[in-house]
Amino acid sequence: MKKKRALGAALLSMTMGLSVFTAGAFAKGPETNEAYRVLIQGPAAERANVKAQIEERWDFGKNGLTAEVNAKQYEALLKNKNITIEKVSEVTLDTVRTEASLSKKEAMSLEAAGYPSDQTPWGIESIYNNSSISSTSGGSGIKVAVLDTGVYTNHIDLEGSAEQCKDFTQYYSSMVNGSCTDRQGHGTHVAGTVLANGGYDGLGIYGVAPQAKLWAYKVLGDNGSGYSDDIAGAIRHVADEAVRTGSKVVINMSLGSSGKDSLIASAVDYAYSKGVLIVAAAGNSGYSANTIGYPGALVNAVAVAALENVQQNGTYRVANFSSRGNPNTDGDYYIQERDVEVSAPGSSIESTWYNGGYNTISGTSMATPHVAGLAAKIWSSNPYMSHTQLRTELRNRAKQYDIKGGYGAATGDDYASGFGYPRVR
Repeated sequence: MKKKRALGAALLSMTMGLSVFTAGAFAKGPETNEAYRVLIQGPAAERANVKAQIEERWDFGKNGLTAEVNAKQYEALLKNKNITIEKVSEVTLDTVRTEASLSKKEAMSLEAAGYPSDQTPWGIESIYNNSSISSTSGGSGIKVAVLDTGVYTNHIDLEGSAEQCKDFTQYYSSMVNGSCTDRQGHGTHVAGTVLANGGYDGLGIYGVAPQAKLWAYKVLGDNGSGYSDDIAGAIRHVADEAVRTGSKVVINMSLGSSGKDSLIASAVDYAYSKGVLIVAAAGNSGYSANTIGYPGALVNAVAVAALENVQQNGTYRVANFSSRGNPNTDGDYYIQERDVEVSAPGSSIESTWYNGGYNTISGTSMATPHVAGLAAKIWSSNPYMSHTQLRTELRNRAKQYDIKGGYGAATGDDYASGFGYPRVR
């Protein structure tokens, strides 16, 4: 029996999007009954001694190991002069307005919405360069790993897409197979933009590459926060799985922080070395220069800026909230650290939601899956390409649609829109 469409919420909030930022530095000393996620570095022999006394969470080899320790253990580690210890960065989901914040009256008015307001939202029509498109195709044979708050894989428009579902946020285990529950919504929204398939009845919403397979990796908890070591561990796991299964994989990371994290940076380099293409959000801290966040700012990640459905100077306009890169590298068509690479639709984007319905939100988080989906679609049609050739193809397509609207946008490579806007055609 076919499952009926859920009467979920078609939430139409005009939020600034859901972006991730690192919390502040840790305190000078531990407080009673507090637990600490710590990174421990030092000689191999010393790390081995530490591992014998505490339960490790992740072992990153020469980059150190992480563990959850109590106050007493933390004090003991601080006294060991043969190792260095620092608190692992914590990231939180920064959102202006979500379903949980709606008034009871607003929530009740949304219960009858079981279908999207538009099966091919403006971002899909735009990236396909086809205003009359009614469905999408492509992505067969490609895996897209969505590292986020999890994914509601049973959403009608995502059913049959999930190939892997893993949770990296559980306290007692660094990775749990078969679990990727999204109780926040962000990850489900991102996944929908990448590969929503319209559902069994063809009446749902469509993503960029509906034939791609989903690897849903929950790296942020239900409260929207998580640890950088879990994110780094997930990135490395994607790379290892890509090698193990012989798969072509695109990672989508619609998350970030204002500061560079060594564990995540090392993991991105590792995944890139294994042939994985990493696509990440530029951040929502614009429109000043040099506000781009990490990991998008890393050289081995494709940083995506957000476009609005507004025309300016004959092109789409970069949203004010979209983080900008380094203006000193404008015009060089060469990606350095803290450069925006490409741009895509990221304002008022409708997609799947964690309650079985739909939601319209904004942010570079929403722009990123448009590019990840496009990468999957291109790679599927050109399986001979390496991930570096695929990245070059994205850049070449971006150059065909230069963006000249918005603060910092100009003819050619610029710090607001990067090379431009890559599209299907």
